[in-house]
Amino acid sequence: MSEQTVAVPVQSVARRALASIRERLTNICAVYTWCTLFVSLGGFIFGYDTGSIGPVTVMPQFEAHFEHLAPAKHGIIVSSILLTASVVSLLAGPLADRISRTYTLALSGVVIAVGEALCVGAGRGQLAVFITGRCITGAGAGLLASPMTTYTCEIAPTHIRGRLCVTAQLFITIGIAAGYFTCYGSVRLPSDMAWRTPYIIQVCLGCILAVGCMFLPHSPRWLRHVGRNREADLAWARLGVSAAEAEKEEAADERDEHMQEKQRAGGMKATWRALWSKGIRSRTILGVFLQAMNNASGVDGVLYYAPLLFSQAGLSTTTAAFLASGATGLVNVAVTIPTLIYSDTWGRRPSLIWGGFGIATTMLLIGTLYASHATDAQAGRIAVIVMIFLFLISFAMSWAVVVRVYASEIQPTRTRAAATALGQAANWIVNWLIAFSTPLFLAKSSSGPYFLFGGCSLATAVVCYFFSPESRGISLEDLDKAFEGRPWESSLARFVPCIRGGSDGRNTVELEARPRRPSQDTLAPPVSGDPGQQDLKE
Repeated sequence: MSEQTVAVPVQSVARRALASIRERLTNICAVYTWCTLFVSLGGFIFGYDTGSIGPVTVMPQFEAHFEHLAPAKHGIIVSSILLTASVVSLLAGPLADRISRTYTLALSGVVIAVGEALCVGAGRGQLAVFITGRCITGAGAGLLASPMTTYTCEIAPTHIRGRLCVTAQLFITIGIAAGYFTCYGSVRLPSDMAWRTPYIIQVCLGCILAVGCMFLPHSPRWLRHVGRNREADLAWARLGVSAAEAEKEEAADERDEHMQEKQRAGGMKATWRALWSKGIRSRTILGVFLQAMNNASGVDGVLYYAPLLFSQAGLSTTTAAFLASGATGLVNVAVTIPTLIYSDTWGRRPSLIWGGFGIATTMLLIGTLYASHATDAQAGRIAVIVMIFLFLISFAMSWAVVVRVYASEIQPTRTRAAATALGQAANWIVNWLIAFSTPLFLAKSSSGPYFLFGGCSLATAVVCYFFSPESRGISLEDLDKAFEGRPWESSLARFVPCIRGGSDGRNTVELEARPRRPSQDTLAPPVSGDPGQQDLKE
């Protein structure tokens, strides 16, 4: 082989590598990337609260300030933020449609700052003031979650949408780890500043989010949705999206324009009615179901009560439990980073299915270890701790990322904000139930919660196998085609033959799907090379 022949493939590979690097640098430097990073600060704030509230409530300084907390009070303090979040999140979608995604995010920052300030100012014995502050913070979180996801989906070009949407989850995991380690450090302070410090930090972060979001470019799709077409074109340019890319992203908007005009005329009622219209109804149900079951996996029970769970598993001291909780936060961040890189390669459907099976397996194994009293031995307690880490890894690399993105991107533009808000409300409600009941449940049964979480996760994986089509790499407005078919039919076609295979080992479903041929008794002698006969021989 000549040197020139060898040089050609080498040059081709080099060109492709340079093109890939150039594309990555372009995406990193694009304005839409920086906008995504900034709104993901909202995810960091929520993650920070999730990571800090569990350790705060078991700090000696906190218990001395508010007196000893029974399991019921403990559950109320932790879950109060979620109750108001679930109610207010129902308003977030219509509000984001009316005043814009960015202004809704700014408003959420203001509300969060006010709520956290009340928590900081709660005096000795004023537990009601502290809980009120958490409820107000929950209202801000309810306004935050769905517009953050919707905004990121709408400003991101299709080829990088998955990676940018994962950024919010990455910031949530970083926030969780930061909350754990802030408490690990502040618990050493002898005064009330031990538990007040995390809330002072959150007040500052809420103010930064509120001010910064006022200067972000509006979502071009939202501008198009409210009829501000000229501004939409300018917004695409401001975000760093080329005219060709913008045209590709909005190619199908024209066919949706009539529906959007009717919806704008009908107001909020028309928006909610559209969620249950023919062709959208099944997507709404699927998205709400996935968002609810996302938390029924027990992830927030693990994150909120990590110190309690690790103490139950044998880590006796508060410092050891805090340190183990911080380690879960670091593992969460570490596995989210490769997910950020490869989310658009793995696909949504495999992540939903295989992630569900992984989550269910770890939870059921933990429940089995407790139910069989294997945790009476040191090896059993170590196994529980390992399984908790494996559960977090399975969740962080699958459902933590894909559920929110999937539930948002399967909706057309006219219903995306409202559907995301409805799904987030379901997520908050289940989250509240888990957060409130986990300490009570654990006080009655050490294995029961894990069997419940594992069963819910397993059921969800089965539902995804039959009803969730792949949405990776499909333009947001072209996902209609993915739902025209029935995902369960293709799944069933692969599943049933394993049970009903014919005596010759052939696929019964495949045979029924092929055009019927005359029986062998009526067939003429085959001509050599007849493709039909070759088919039958196969």
